[in-house]
Amino acid sequence: MSQSPDWRNRRWAATHQRIYDAAIALFQQHGFESVSVGQIAREAGVSVPTFYAHYPSKEHVVMQLPTADDLAALLATQPADLPVADRIRRAAPAWFAQWSGDFRAAQLARWRIIASTPSLRTRAAEFERATAGMVADALPGKTGTSLGPGDAVVINAYLSALTAGVLAWADSNGEAELEQLVEEAFDALQRH
Repeated sequence: MSQSPDWRNRRWAATHQRIYDAAIALFQQHGFESVSVGQIAREAGVSVPTFYAHYPSKEHVVMQLPTADDLAALLATQPADLPVADRIRRAAPAWFAQWSGDFRAAQLARWRIIASTPSLRTRAAEFERATAGMVADALPGKTGTSLGPGDAVVINAYLSALTAGVLAWADSNGEAELEQLVEEAFDALQRH
C-alpha cells in the first residue's frame, strides 16, 4: 500500500523542522562556525544526504529567503502609482504585522546567529541582492511602464537599510523595537 502525498508532505515538513530546530540549537550553543553539517544531521536524527535534501548548506538554515509568491502578495497591496521607495517603506511594517509571536521569536533567534557571525553578516548581502531581484520582479511599474535601473538601485538600497535595521534588532537581543529600527534605517537612507 503506497503512502498518500499528504502524508509524505507532512513527513517532509516534520523532518525539515527537526533539522532546523537541531541546527538553531547547536548554533546557539556552540556558535555557527563551530557546528558541522554532520553534527546537525546527527542531532536531528537524519543522514547527511537527508540534510542536503532539505537545505543546500548550513548557511541556508539561518539565511532564509522569502518566497517570490510571498513578496508578490505583500507588494501587491501597495499602489503602483507610488514611488518604489514608498511602496517598500509601506510594505515593511505590513510584513512585520503578519508575524506571530512565535515567528518573531524564531526570526530573532535566526538573526542573532547571523549578527554574531561575521561570515553570515557578509553573506546576508548576497541574500539581500537575491531578495531585491524578487522585489523588482514583484513590483509592477506605473501603468504602461516597467521598472528602470534607478528603481533597481532604490530597491537594493532599501533592502540594505531593512537588513541594517534587522541586524540592529538582533544586536539589541530584541530589546529595541524592530519596526522603529527599520524606520530609522529608512529615514537615514532618505536623508542622504
